[in-house]
Amino acid sequence: MGIPPLLPLHLADVTYETGGKRLIDKVSLTLDSGPRTIIMGPNGAGKSVLLRLCHGLLQPTSGEVRFNGPQSIDGRRRHAMVFQRPVMLRRSARANVSYGLMLAGMPRGERLRITEEALDRVGLRHLAAQPARVLSGGEQQRLAIARAWVLRPELLLLDEPTANLDPSATQAIEAAICDMHEAGTKIVMITHNLGQVHRLADEVVFLAAGRVVEQAPVDRFLRSPASTEATAFIKGEMPWN
Repeated sequence: MGIPPLLPLHLADVTYETGGKRLIDKVSLTLDSGPRTIIMGPNGAGKSVLLRLCHGLLQPTSGEVRFNGPQSIDGRRRHAMVFQRPVMLRRSARANVSYGLMLAGMPRGERLRITEEALDRVGLRHLAAQPARVLSGGEQQRLAIARAWVLRPELLLLDEPTANLDPSATQAIEAAICDMHEAGTKIVMITHNLGQVHRLADEVVFLAAGRVVEQAPVDRFLRSPASTEATAFIKGEMPWN
């Protein structure tokens, strides 16, 4: 009998509180394999906290976050997360990408081959020997995506991966995200960029005040949102993230 798929991911009445403040409020949500999910919402809606709960970096105060299958197999974690400001190891760009494969026990030859392929896919092979921490913000974001890519995650969580980047860097990152989606990775991504939503989303999850107020196919969400909060947000009448 094979290993069950990681997804769907189920959140059941998930609440997260810290410092006396409720940041996530009884969220029930199912994220299934396939469609690219964009998470949107105004400033302070709880989007980044929700992603960290999904990834297991935070534990809910109450409620349950549950995957369908085991979260790791053969030493490899089956889901990965890329932060808005990724942390680079004090190593070369190449070593940053290969490090996770080494921890997973992959033989050196295969590890190097996969690392070079990933650097190629994000356009960073020419910088492979450079210290990762001296790369530009856009290059570090691409490197972080390559680092996740080599692990072949079933789920990739992205917290505003193109925030404050120029159009060229944004295009390179979006292309890498599309490639991962086409290879079978479930994409869940936070963005405030409606153009990016048009280009990348299949469905939108809209948060307001720590609650999911709408989950809908992207076309329907952009054309005729069902909630007053989402309508106001799209019209620019609520603060952006």
